[in-house]
Amino acid sequence: MDAKKHLSWKGIVWLPLAAVFLSAAMIVTLAIPASADDKQEAAQLVEKAQMTLQSFMTDRSMEAFRDLIKDAKGVLIVPQLLKGAFIIGASGGSGVLLTRDGKADRWFGPAFYTLGGASFGLQIGGQASEVVLLVMTERGVASLMTNSIKLGADVGLAAGPVGIGVAASTANLSADILTFSRSKGLYGGISLDGAVVATRGGLNEAYYAKQVTPTDIFVRREVTNRQARDLISEVTKLACSGGPTGSC
Repeated sequence: MDAKKHLSWKGIVWLPLAAVFLSAAMIVTLAIPASADDKQEAAQLVEKAQMTLQSFMTDRSMEAFRDLIKDAKGVLIVPQLLKGAFIIGASGGSGVLLTRDGKADRWFGPAFYTLGGASFGLQIGGQASEVVLLVMTERGVASLMTNSIKLGADVGLAAGPVGIGVAASTANLSADILTFSRSKGLYGGISLDGAVVATRGGLNEAYYAKQVTPTDIFVRREVTNRQARDLISEVTKLACSGGPTGSC
């Protein structure tokens, strides 16, 4: 075997392993324990999540999103998902989850999460996206109460319909989670199939001044933070009216 063939063979073997290590490193980096800056980061993430929702409310292409959120049982908002690639793609970002009490028709949260993954293929470029995941089923909400899940494997995942005049009826309503994104970059779109969603314990602890789990936040409802009132109000308004000016 000559040197060129040997190098080519080694590249084929190591590319998949490199992607795995890259994805794992990204998730570990995003999920580091609480630090002195976590309280500020958590507060900023909540504010950015509210701005992202406002952007989705006024985007003409998000008509189906505004209809579907009326029936959503949870909303995971990632204000900035960064994706870059040269042969191997990787993505990562942090977000906040809010869930709805169907009986009282009230929203609770937030809890903090990371979203990260890796992909293969001949791809070169970069992308920054605002991403919102609508959790449409109780199964989807229950899965997010665990430490981590893999989208498309542990829960059903589908891309939400986007476009001017696109109706919500075109969505795959059998999916547990529907994904919507607003992107600028060199990619034509974004796929979250196979991405991992994991809790950010450090941010949850910093935001609520005690160690808490998503179950403590959403099921037992042991903690609240007044700073989240505007975000909760924004989600309530959007889920109730399907638009920026309507009302229940």
